[in-house]
Amino acid sequence: MTLLLAGDTGGTKTILRLVETSDSSGLHTICEEVYLSGDFPDLVPMVQQFLQKAKTPTPQKACFAIAGPVVNNTAKLTNLAWFLDTQRLEQELGIASISLINDFAAVGYGIFGLNKQDLLTLQVGKPKPDAPIAIIGAGTGLGQGFLMKQGNQHQVFPSEGGHADFAPRTELEFQLLKYLLDKHDIQRVSVERVVSGLGIVAIYQFLRDRKIATESPEIAQIIRTWEQEAGQQEKSVDPGAAIGKAALQKSDRLSEQTLQLFIEAYGAEAGNLALKLLPYGGLYVAGGIAPKILPLIQNSNFLLNFTQKGRMRPILEEIPVYIILNPQVGLIGAALCAARL
Repeated sequence: MTLLLAGDTGGTKTILRLVETSDSSGLHTICEEVYLSGDFPDLVPMVQQFLQKAKTPTPQKACFAIAGPVVNNTAKLTNLAWFLDTQRLEQELGIASISLINDFAAVGYGIFGLNKQDLLTLQVGKPKPDAPIAIIGAGTGLGQGFLMKQGNQHQVFPSEGGHADFAPRTELEFQLLKYLLDKHDIQRVSVERVVSGLGIVAIYQFLRDRKIATESPEIAQIIRTWEQEAGQQEKSVDPGAAIGKAALQKSDRLSEQTLQLFIEAYGAEAGNLALKLLPYGGLYVAGGIAPKILPLIQNSNFLLNFTQKGRMRPILEEIPVYIILNPQVGLIGAALCAARL
């Protein structure tokens, strides 16, 4: 038996999970707690409080998924004044081996800890077990990465593909590109500015300002409040979630059209990633947005735009496409990564 500590560490909250692993039974969760990251000056006192409450021996290994880049075993959280270093963490926590990984890399590892009910198959395709695996996930930003098989295990490789250029395909998308360039006075638009939570709001504002449809008073108030709170770290409203909910309920035409354009751009970018990697091992759609708007994705042009790549269409139709439904895939990935240390 080996005792492992897994963490999903973000600027707002951190989830800690103590896991027991064995060759016969795999991973078994002993306890789990959710903490507000801002309540602690550093990760160390949070982990110490968690382990004291768990009343277990000190774990032998630990892995923390970090919302930010990890360079040379160190990490600076994107929205929190924490600087983490594996050597310091090992010394102060008394844990023999600790790893820090990017939170989207943790999603890649977590794929292998998912069950059938954790996935929804959008396209069956023709899976090839030794082929690359691709991951893409829209949330606060747009994460992209891939996995390659090395021996009996897969190695996860994160990327910054979300910052590649947004590639409009329709007249409306070209207008959106020009709108974003002018509004933000920038020289280029990354795909993350369109395919993300903030992208949903940007598309809504574009369609609103172009008077594509009438704005409802309810959503309008939420958008105005969000715009007035620009620059503040804490927001009182979540416009992306409100637009998505209104689109699901079909209660606001402007929100429906916003999600339609968002999903089409999402599918097209997933197809772009698939063209570069040929992930016959599967393309996995992660992130917090897809599960929340699942019916819209299933009944939209996501797959059409995924495969609509000219003479490459037959190739893309053979790539399996899955949506990850389990929101704790990153935490599962951190535990699996700890087990491999």
